[in-house]
Amino acid sequence: MAQDNKVVSFQDRKPAGQFSLPPALIRLRDTSGRELKSVLNEFFDRSDDALFELADRAGNEHGQLAYFDAMRELRLRRKSISVSILQYVSRAFNEIGRFRPHVAQGDLEEIDHDNLSLMDHGELEQQVAIDNLVNKLRNRYADAIRLLTVRVNHLVADIELSDSQMPLSPEVICGGVSEACADLDIDIRAKLVVLKLFDKLLVGILANFYQDANKTLIDEGVLPDMKRPPVGKSSPPSAGKSSGSAQGQAAAGGEEGAGATFSELSALLRQGDESSRAEVGQSGVAFLDTDGLMSKLSQVQVQVVSWEVDQVVPLREQILLVLKTDEGKPLQVGQMDNDVINLVSMLFDFILEDRQLHAVMKALIARLQIPVLKVALSDPNFFNRGGHPVRKLLNDMALSAIGWTEKRPGQRDPFREKIEYIVDRILNEFTTNVSLFEELLQDFSHFMDLDRRRRELVEQRLRDAEEGRARQERANEMADTMVSGVVSNRQIPEQVLALLEQPWTRYLQWVFLRQGEQSEAWKAAQEFTERLVWSVDPRPITETTRSELLRAIPAIVDEFRKAMQEISWDPFATDSAIRDLELAHVDVFQRLVTAVPQPEAPAGAPEAAPEEPLADAGLADAAAVSDEDSGIEAEWLARADSLRVGSWIELNRDDNRIRCKLAAFIKATGKYIFVNRSGAKVAEYPREQLARAMAAGEIGMLDDGLIFDRALESIIDNLRSSRKD
Repeated sequence: MAQDNKVVSFQDRKPAGQFSLPPALIRLRDTSGRELKSVLNEFFDRSDDALFELADRAGNEHGQLAYFDAMRELRLRRKSISVSILQYVSRAFNEIGRFRPHVAQGDLEEIDHDNLSLMDHGELEQQVAIDNLVNKLRNRYADAIRLLTVRVNHLVADIELSDSQMPLSPEVICGGVSEACADLDIDIRAKLVVLKLFDKLLVGILANFYQDANKTLIDEGVLPDMKRPPVGKSSPPSAGKSSGSAQGQAAAGGEEGAGATFSELSALLRQGDESSRAEVGQSGVAFLDTDGLMSKLSQVQVQVVSWEVDQVVPLREQILLVLKTDEGKPLQVGQMDNDVINLVSMLFDFILEDRQLHAVMKALIARLQIPVLKVALSDPNFFNRGGHPVRKLLNDMALSAIGWTEKRPGQRDPFREKIEYIVDRILNEFTTNVSLFEELLQDFSHFMDLDRRRRELVEQRLRDAEEGRARQERANEMADTMVSGVVSNRQIPEQVLALLEQPWTRYLQWVFLRQGEQSEAWKAAQEFTERLVWSVDPRPITETTRSELLRAIPAIVDEFRKAMQEISWDPFATDSAIRDLELAHVDVFQRLVTAVPQPEAPAGAPEAAPEEPLADAGLADAAAVSDEDSGIEAEWLARADSLRVGSWIELNRDDNRIRCKLAAFIKATGKYIFVNRSGAKVAEYPREQLARAMAAGEIGMLDDGLIFDRALESIIDNLRSSRKD
């Protein structure tokens, strides 16, 4: 029987004499293949709901179209995408040591500079998306991936295997995703949507996958006692690869990435601050090792619990309580511990000076200085690992607090209560186990997800209401413009003018809202408006005007009545309006008796251009608008245009500072709608007014970046600047 071409074979396909996979790797290949298939099935099962949700949030039709294109393509290509990814991973096993994933990023020395070429913009965006996905996986599952890499290297000790070449590395899995997505028959926007979906869904469901992969090798007896990845390089402590180097690197201060980053920070710190060295190595001063320092920090942490909530004590002042014996004699710490203290102190100095945070939130976060210092002293990954739970919790808390303002006395504040709960638990429960931060991070993320959904519902209602109001304003404007344009330079009886400005204008608005400006119904309504006005002021009057009116008036009256019925206009008011219209028609026929007919223009002769007394006024208005725009520098208009939905700003109004974010940009009216953290509308600006307010300093942008990362970047920049000086 022919083999089904949708079945992926993870068996070796190699010529005789080629390297054979160890049995444990064969077991890992086959087991992980089945589990990865289950992971992909779960991904596709959840993709429709995720894409529907993303499409619902899309701000325009083009965005929605990209999501629906991606949804259709994923449904059609589900099996082929899975097969492509599984085959790609299979090759990483079968060609181990020779297989290089497409997304692997080599050193500059490995690049063939003679063959460099510019990438297509779409390709570049795809590459960036894949690189981000790789980094997310490496950060989130760093320990599990590192353990797996060490075990795989242990099995193939004679093969030089980089981390990216490990068969189940993020580079291999994401390379398979990239190759599968490259064949999708959709445009670049939809492809990026698919990659975004992998980012959104795949990352979260790979935790068990990496754990199970390690368990498979443990069951095969591969380094079963190794609970934590060795520090330094990924090379295993096996024959042919000395374990001494790993131990030596452990003594040198942490795993390779973290050590390099911390070493650079330490070097910059010592060159930029001579006093940091003066504090260490003083003669006649007792030495305090890391364990002793941690013990004393825990004592201070207990004291912080009893401090006033708004009491902010810089870390350096708290350290003075630590570096003393019970008799009050000074203590000194090691150089590395001293560097960590200085770096964490600088981090919190930046946070406490950051204008993005409310003073109350700064005070709450400042209570975590001692626990964070303890984490930095005990975990060498702290400064290097972007996904470290402590860093992520600080980032999430600070980011969520950007739009927070203090409630009135007696008013409940769930957000502040949650922050206080987290801080209190850390101060009361944290010793050295970082899992407490992981638990609190998960709890806070869940809390913020619920809060975000509630705010999104409020904001969506506001956007719907604003867009509805904008459409209504546009409909009013278009209807008024049509009526005023048609009656211009016409002698319209007062009763008919009232008919046009009230019930008929309402009908025009209804047509515009239902059908739109480009619809046949709107064009028909415009033609009827012109005929209606002509029927009460039939100029120019010719020999045939009377007969034309006699034929046209019954149809005009009938169409007007039908239009009023369509908008459910009051029947009595409709009858009254039609009577006024009929009386106006009677007056027209009476005037026609004495009117002097004008000769009809010869066929093909151009009609006399109607007077347009409003044209000058229109040009004057346009000139006024142009002059108004020119009064604003292009830079500020560009800044207003670049403002994205979700951006936080600070309004300065009468010495009051109001924090709000851009919830919607209404294209129909060109208005920017701002809401507070609860989703309530607090301000709206037209484009020019927004640009003018930004130029005048009445609006300031708030940086919604990760506060820990911004603090670290600021420290590095300051230290490098001081070194140059």
